[in-house]
Amino acid sequence: MGRIKGFLRLMRPVNCAMMGFGVIVGAVLANPLSYGLALRNLLYGFVTGFALTAASMALNDYYDRTIDAINEPSRPIPSGMVSAREALVFVLVLSLVGFIFAYLTSALCLTVAIIAWIILVAYVTIGKRTGLPGNFLVSACVAIPFIYGSVAVIGQVQLNVLLFASMAFLSNTGREVTKGIVDVKGDRAQGVRTLAVSYGERNAAVVAAVFYLSAVFLTPIPWVLRLVSFWFVPPVLVTDLGLALSSFFLVKDYSRENARRIKNLVLLWFILALLAYVLGVFG
Repeated sequence: MGRIKGFLRLMRPVNCAMMGFGVIVGAVLANPLSYGLALRNLLYGFVTGFALTAASMALNDYYDRTIDAINEPSRPIPSGMVSAREALVFVLVLSLVGFIFAYLTSALCLTVAIIAWIILVAYVTIGKRTGLPGNFLVSACVAIPFIYGSVAVIGQVQLNVLLFASMAFLSNTGREVTKGIVDVKGDRAQGVRTLAVSYGERNAAVVAAVFYLSAVFLTPIPWVLRLVSFWFVPPVLVTDLGLALSSFFLVKDYSRENARRIKNLVLLWFILALLAYVLGVFG
């Protein structure tokens, strides 16, 4: 029982489920009727997103096992619940499951899944210590499930999905830069070259604000192009205001405590933007 618990902790099921859900959201944004017309592809897409995310989580713990033995000795590998070799085999099995279900969906989905897997592995192995390039890799991982969902149900990336994925990429990059302000002391000690470590917290706050506002500038496009209904407008206006105010207050006060608050608020604005797109499609 303990070994099963160890494998489950390696996977981080909640994170995996969120990625799988992102695939379904992308599919629904691309085709509101997809839940009825392509149920099999939705299920396969969820499994692919879940499995590949689980693989990346397990691989992350494999690469961090030496550090975790000091900082997080209760994690599955340093605690002995799962051996390093077992964790690596688990990564390969999960990756294979993800690729099989992607292939069963379509050849194009398999291609997108392989690209996503490469990005995940690149971040886990080398990207996490590179600062902004690592932030871009994380944001790509956040955006890809929505793109995958669109490809799974209509064989291409619908424009409104691309716009939402772009907004997710930009806002999450700003959030990752903001997290660098929160973690600046630990990152400096570990040799992680975040913007806050390399150029200071104030400059990092300005860069984060630029990414947040870039996401805001994208939000009128779906409405202007008539890709969404009026119901898109109210929640997206709140999102835009929230991101704009978050940017202002972060630049004004780039302390660790305020950066932590902004980081958490941005997640709320992201969820509200997702609601805006869903309402805009179904409204």
